[in-house]
Amino acid sequence: MANPFLLDGRNVYQAPLLSDISWLEHGFGTRLSSKWPGDIAVATVRQIHSDIILATEGPGGLIGDGDALVTSRPGVFLAIRTADCLPILIADRRLRVVAAAHAGWRGTVCGIAAKTVKFISERYGTRLEDLAVATGPGIGKCCFEVGPEVGRLFGPIFPERDDLWRRARIDLAEANLRQLTQIGIAEEQIATSALCTSCGSAVFHSYRRDREASGRMLSMIGMS
Repeated sequence: MANPFLLDGRNVYQAPLLSDISWLEHGFGTRLSSKWPGDIAVATVRQIHSDIILATEGPGGLIGDGDALVTSRPGVFLAIRTADCLPILIADRRLRVVAAAHAGWRGTVCGIAAKTVKFISERYGTRLEDLAVATGPGIGKCCFEVGPEVGRLFGPIFPERDDLWRRARIDLAEANLRQLTQIGIAEEQIATSALCTSCGSAVFHSYRRDREASGRMLSMIGMS
């Protein structure tokens, strides 16, 4: 669902849906938040545009190759880096399990967000009704135009569309929302920022806009 995200004094966006969870710390960084999260040691993955999900219960550092991280351990902070791809942060309010997923177009086609939810359900016993999900800033439909070689891969997600066999605009946030609701998560449990990284040059890095000159933004979630 549309849910306005709030830019705090560190130039980090907060999702109210996650901010309401007292034990949770999270944020979606911007090009203006290079000093955030400061001295916090974060766990990361070498992002490869896949559907690989890794669990960690140890300290920070590089965990391995993949595109989603999960933990149930307080004090472990999960981070992903994006510059148009969607950062997706997930929290189980009851069991205190958190996850961070990186969803570009390849990850979205692979179903990385929904597979991350299934992973924590199978590993920790998470119930769908206990989840809160926030999809952070990423390239919007306004700027994400693809050719038919990519567009046709979204056919199963957007079966009502008949334009995917030519150049078309794709809404990655809507695609991930559909995949999450299709596995049983209610829309009111999902917040989408509706902020486009390609449009927002003053606030966001964007690879599509700036190519090799683009930086990366960090999004993080963990339990204090």
